[in-house]
Amino acid sequence: MTVNKALSDLVKRGLIERRRKSGSYVTFPHVQSAVMEIHDVKLEVESLGLDYGYHLDERLLREVKVGDSARIDLPASARLLEITCRHFAGGRPFCLEERLISLAAVPEAETERFDAVAPGSWLLGQIPWSTAEHKIRAVAASRQAAQALDIAIGAPCLVIERRTWSGGAPVTSVRLTYPGDRHELVAEFAPGANG
Repeated sequence: MTVNKALSDLVKRGLIERRRKSGSYVTFPHVQSAVMEIHDVKLEVESLGLDYGYHLDERLLREVKVGDSARIDLPASARLLEITCRHFAGGRPFCLEERLISLAAVPEAETERFDAVAPGSWLLGQIPWSTAEHKIRAVAASRQAAQALDIAIGAPCLVIERRTWSGGAPVTSVRLTYPGDRHELVAEFAPGANG
């Protein structure tokens, strides 16, 4: 009876598979995907109990360039808003944000100055997103990132690249660079319906 309960529990967790008249077998690992939320950096900093700060470094209206296609899928004639800004936590650089916004998807962004509000916070309140893609990787700090984040060139950094769409239309592409010793990602998820 105890063995049967243990085996039933392992089946529920997806670790073993029972086959009628054949026995119980260890299953192959299942691929698990975690759904990540789109966080507001300001709320992230405040949840740490630290004072939040924001600084707009650059705001540029321009057309799509050849190199933009890897970040945001727009036609060559499309217009973009390119923003570079920094977020601070307790007076220290917390994150470098490099963002492209499609003006076809969010025409109101063209007149928004972004000198008092960060583009991520503004976009979350402005346009609903239907799909998002995250890429997460570790990099060595470039000269620009090192200067912006007040770290050494080559210091470890965590980069989150995110693209969002609304109803199939590209909205924004953002690259968030964090000093590696000041940030971590935590995702909670549970097994799907089939184990």
